[in-house]
Formats: sequence, C-alpha cells, structure tokens
Amino acid sequence: MSPPARRVVVVGGSLGGLSAALWLRDAGWEVDVCERSPVPLEGQGAGIVLNPATIRWFVDKERKTGELGHSARFVRYMDADGNLAAELVSPFTFTSYDTLYRRFMAAFGRSRYHLSEEVLGAEQDDRSAVVHLASGEARECDLVVWADGIRSTGRRQLIPEAEGSYAGYVGWRGTVVRSELSESTRRALHDAITYCVLPNSHTIAYPIPSSQTPLMNWLWYRNVKFGRDLDMLMTDVDGSRREVSVPPGSVVPEYIAELREASERLLPGPFAELVRRTEQPFLQAIYDVDVARMAVGRMCLVGDAAVALRPHPAAGSAKAAEDGYQLGAALRETDVVVARALQGWQARQLELARSVLARSRESGDRVQFTGSWRVGDPLPYGLYEQGDSIMDAGSSR
Repeated sequence: MSPPARRVVVVGGSLGGLSAALWLRDAGWEVDVCERSPVPLEGQGAGIVLNPATIRWFVDKERKTGELGHSARFVRYMDADGNLAAELVSPFTFTSYDTLYRRFMAAFGRSRYHLSEEVLGAEQDDRSAVVHLASGEARECDLVVWADGIRSTGRRQLIPEAEGSYAGYVGWRGTVVRSELSESTRRALHDAITYCVLPNSHTIAYPIPSSQTPLMNWLWYRNVKFGRDLDMLMTDVDGSRREVSVPPGSVVPEYIAELREASERLLPGPFAELVRRTEQPFLQAIYDVDVARMAVGRMCLVGDAAVALRPHPAAGSAKAAEDGYQLGAALRETDVVVARALQGWQARQLELARSVLARSRESGDRVQFTGSWRVGDPLPYGLYEQGDSIMDAGSSR
C-alpha cells in the first residue's frame, strides 16, 4: 500500500512560488498554489537578469530553454553627455518577468493554481498545518510555503519582529517597444546593457523579450529622503500610501512630469528618450529585509518573503528559485520529518541570503551614496558570488 500523499500549500503564485511548486511536485508532493490576484500575473514587462538557478528546472526537466532570454554582447558605460565612456564584453542574458511567468505557468498548469485565494494566516501542530483563506475556507496540509513577496503575510505571522529597512532611494522603471525608439537611440543601446553613473544616482537599460514585440527595459535610481518626501511619492492617484511600489497607471501625474523634466536635464539623450516614451512609468522604494529564521515548524519562507535584496546583484529571482530547488531536495524522501528537514534547509538558505544581501547593500551604497562605483567596473551580478550569473551560451537559445 502506497503512503498517503504529502500535501503542500504554496502561498503566492509569482516566480518564487511557482519554482517551489514545481520542485516539490517533482519530489512527490501534492501541490496547491494560492494566488490572491483574481487574474494571472501576466503582462508585467519588468526586466530580469537571468541566472542559471532561475531556469534550472527548465534545463533539468524540459532540456530546453528556448526563447527565455536575450543575450547582449556588450556592457556599455555612457557619460552624461551620451558619449561612450567604456565598453566591456557582456556574458549576461536578460529576460522579462512576463516571459518567465508564462513558462512557469505552462509547466505547472492551471488546475491547482487557484486565483482569488488570499491567505489570511495559518496554524500548525505536530501533525499538520491549516491555511485560512479570506473566503472562509480552510486547507489542511503537511507543509506551508510562504512565497508571498516582500510584504509577506507569512513573515508577519512567523517572525513579527522582522521589518524592512528603507535604503534611501527608489527605482523608477519602464519599458518601451524597441521599434518606437529613434534610430540614434536604438543604435546607442543596441546589443548591450548600458549604464550611466551620475552623482548619487545611476540608470540602466537593456533589451528584453516579450510575448508581443521586443522591448527596451530601463531603470533609474534616485535618492529620496525618508519621511514626507517618500510618503508623497508613494501615495497613488487614489490617495492610498503604497508600502513598496506604485504600479503602472497609479503614479500621481505630477511626479511623472517631474521625472520626465529631470530626465531631460540629467540623463543622456538615449535614456531621456526612454523615460519620455514610457507611457506609464512605475516605481519601487528600495528596502532591505533580513530575518533570523526562514522556517518555523512545518512552515517556511522563500524568496522576498524571507530576505529581500536590493536589486543591484540581479539575484532576487535567482535566490527565490534556489530556495525552491533546495526545498524540493530537502523534502524528497517520503519518510522525512518535515520540521527537521526544514531546519537543515534553513541553515543553508540563510547563509546564502545573508551573503548576497551584504553584496546588494554594498553595491547600492557605492553607486547611490559614496560615489565609489567607477565607470568600467565589472557588474555585481551574481547569486552565490559575483559573476555566477553568466549563462551557458546555449542555455537561453
């Protein structure tokens, strides 16, 4: 007689949750994903630097990673006048959130991916856990994986003392259809990830794929004082003060107008054009989040729900994927004691998270505050160490 199915509820249906769901399903678990959004998380064009950890499932299980990313041949540094200041060979591959999400969803399927299921909390004992939904329904399971992002309900429940620390700056973001850019801008940004380092600021652009037409993704990091200045910027068009991000269409128009005006004064022409042609820029306040633990009993936190990084190592998605991969490996044996296995998993993943968190802080401070990031410096991309985001030449093709 076969043993009873081991059941897991994954809270959060974004990339980290889907990665954990796939690895746990492969390890023999019966997986349900609860996503509070009423619609699939498609259509988000934000860019991601690929790391081998991010797409390990596709390499190991499907043996194909076609159309997952776009390789750029160069890392370019541009000065404030738009002149080429330095050019390095680029080993990096770029993709979009939307591209990865669609592939993860195709792999996991929709039958056990539950939209409009907001999880309010969970409880546990030595035998099982129960997840409580906003609808009043309760789901019993053997394991709860909280993959619900930087504003994690699970973190607030399991580690209420953990709080985010504002880094002192925000990231403005947007995408533009590449064919809509002027010829001079397309030429300046072609086949490259392009940086412009400014006093206490920097901006980045790189090409990403999309389901419809190739895009150019851009980011501009600007220092904003904590307090009234940040509160006003993070208040949306409906008057609600957003905690972490203000999505496209919700930014107060006067702040978009100020962004466009500042881009014309401060940024090189190609970057100013990117800002100007983006219909709905959006922004994210940059926070660090650290935790003392990632597992309590038969519940655990993965990705940003545990430790949230500044974006400069381009490792957030990779860290979440690695958490899921290692979780599946730790819980593969059918007779495993869940709480004990999670303690071993936690030790490894906390060490990784704190290492990359320290690098993310150091990189951000160098470029936004101390001015010690020099034109031509190697990019800090990497998960376990700087440089491990280099993809196999055939892995994204």
